[in-house]
Amino acid sequence: MLAEEFVVFEAESPLWSAIRPLLDAVLRIEQYENTYSWHGWNKKLIHAFLQSLPEHCVLLVGVWETVTNERDEEHEKLLLSCVCEVVEGKICSIRTFDTLTRAEFLAEQDLELGYEHALAVMRLAKKHVAPVAWALFTDKVTWDEWIFAESDDENMIDKDELLALLVHQGRCVLLGGQATSHRP
Repeated sequence: MLAEEFVVFEAESPLWSAIRPLLDAVLRIEQYENTYSWHGWNKKLIHAFLQSLPEHCVLLVGVWETVTNERDEEHEKLLLSCVCEVVEGKICSIRTFDTLTRAEFLAEQDLELGYEHALAVMRLAKKHVAPVAWALFTDKVTWDEWIFAESDDENMIDKDELLALLVHQGRCVLLGGQATSHRP
């Protein structure tokens, strides 16, 4: 899953703390081969997905939460931003949106959950890293529902099916060049 030479960019970004637990889970999954599952995620599932991607591509995730300021005004706050560079089925680098947006003088904290900013981040990823295979943009409740979903019985939950349902319900947006050929 992870390349031997794995690079973390801008680990000092304030949003890196949201990525760290996910990276820790991936490291545990990889370490324990096929004997370990984390909230329905296992090595076989992740490996199959990564192998289905183009030779060099990017996976993007943006998760926002609606917050209220002191004047009772609501706005969207970016909680998690992740850009995974994948080469030949292995994740070789990871960074937050900040690495991309700083190059274009667009502040990461100013990004909003919306089509315009989603496309802007995708363009920046293609320009600075690689073409986007998949981009998932959602709110925290939907993200948590998908990421942490587990089956009550011994069967594994179908993360593809759950994500497709969430997209169909309009709870998240899934964009990218792979959207017609394979669901994540």
